Amino acid sequence: MGLTYANIQLQNSADIEDARRNRIGEDEIRQIEVHALVDTGSVQLAINESIREALGLPIIGKRKSQLADGTRLELPVVGPLVVRYLDRWSITTALILPDDQEPLLGAIPLEEMDLYIHPGRNELLPVHPDGPLMSLKGCRTSL
Repeated sequence: MGLTYANIQLQNSADIEDARRNRIGEDEIRQIEVHALVDTGSVQLAINESIREALGLPIIGKRKSQLADGTRLELPVVGPLVVRYLDRWSITTALILPDDQEPLLGAIPLEEMDLYIHPGRNELLPVHPDGPLMSLKGCRTSL
C-alpha cells in the first residue's frame, strides 16, 4: 500500500455565510482545490501558508503539535473552513504547516465525511455510498 492522495475543495466558511446573507456574491467565496495527502495518522486538516492566504483565513490560536519526524512545535490554527470531497463536506479548523509543505487530510474531517482509504486501490471512498452516516452510539431514542 502506497500513499493516498485526494483532490479536495477548501472554502472560507465566513465567505459562505456572507454569500447567504447577500453581502457578497457566490462567485466571491474564496475557495481552492488542493491535492492533499490522506493521512489517517494526522488528527486534523493541515494546510500551508499559501493556502491560508488564498482563502483569507484568520489565525484563531495555536496548538502544540508533533510532526511525523517527532519534532514538536506550536502551529497556528485557522478556521473555520469547509472541506468538500465528492458529495460530502466537513466544517473544521486547520493547522498551518511550516514552509510550503503539502496539505494533509486528517482523521476528523475523514470521519465527518464518512470516508475511508481502500487499501487495495489506494483510493479515498465513501463508507456509506448513499451519503454520510453519523454515528451517535451514546444516544438512544425514546420513540
